[in-house]
Amino acid sequence: MRIGRRNRLGLIVLYVVALAALVITASPYVYMLAQSLAPWDEVQDTFIPSSFTLRSYVWLYTGGEFGLARPWMRGLLNSFIVTAADSIGQVAFGAIVGYALSVLAFHGQRAVNSFILFQMFYPSIILLVPTFLVIQGLGLYNSYLGMVLPYVLSVWAVFMYSNFFGTIPHELVEAARLDGAGELTIIARVMIPMSLSITTVIFLFLFMQRWVELMWDLIIVSDPEMRTLNVLLATMFGPYGSYPGPLYAASVLLSFPILILFLIFSNRFVSGVEFVIK
Repeated sequence: MRIGRRNRLGLIVLYVVALAALVITASPYVYMLAQSLAPWDEVQDTFIPSSFTLRSYVWLYTGGEFGLARPWMRGLLNSFIVTAADSIGQVAFGAIVGYALSVLAFHGQRAVNSFILFQMFYPSIILLVPTFLVIQGLGLYNSYLGMVLPYVLSVWAVFMYSNFFGTIPHELVEAARLDGAGELTIIARVMIPMSLSITTVIFLFLFMQRWVELMWDLIIVSDPEMRTLNVLLATMFGPYGSYPGPLYAASVLLSFPILILFLIFSNRFVSGVEFVIK
């Protein structure tokens, strides 16, 4: 089938606009990567440096003349520990609570659903000080548990799972019960395998949200070795203002895990987003 001249012109315009949007969107990341690999005398002077070097990354690893290798590398490790613990916990609790709300029948179910919807629109910053006082009262200040505990349950994950599990035929749940499966077994062996796409969307969004969390991690720890990488970036512009190359390198390290996860789970992510749109 031949494409008319007007349709070809429309496709060309569409491709040009899409390419321009891609360039505009990707240019900050390309610039950040290029500056992290640039010689220090060219950082922030040119978009694409004349040569590339790993000096900024080596500086982060060794600590340079300050000998501060441990805070930067430890900050990256702290970010992985806290983000992985919270993301896995949010997915697990979201699936369990979402299953209870969508499959089980109990008194007050409508009130719980209404509270979840309300909580999704409630400004979380209002609870920042009370949450801090509770965590401090529990003796969890300057600890991994103190960073993880307030974020281990996501009402958004509960809402997403509740809606998705509601589309799964109830006959499958009844058949699993007849086979002697308990509720947790049904969640693990029936519901989760059937919801891998939406689980990927939930996990990636929660991972990304927790990975870049700043405010809570900033106030709940004071020990430099307990700080996450993004907190170190936010608090070290003063001491390292004359070392922009390592700051760009740390920013690349901060964004790299999100990119890798998206590339690995991109197919399931697209399928899950299609369900969300529907």
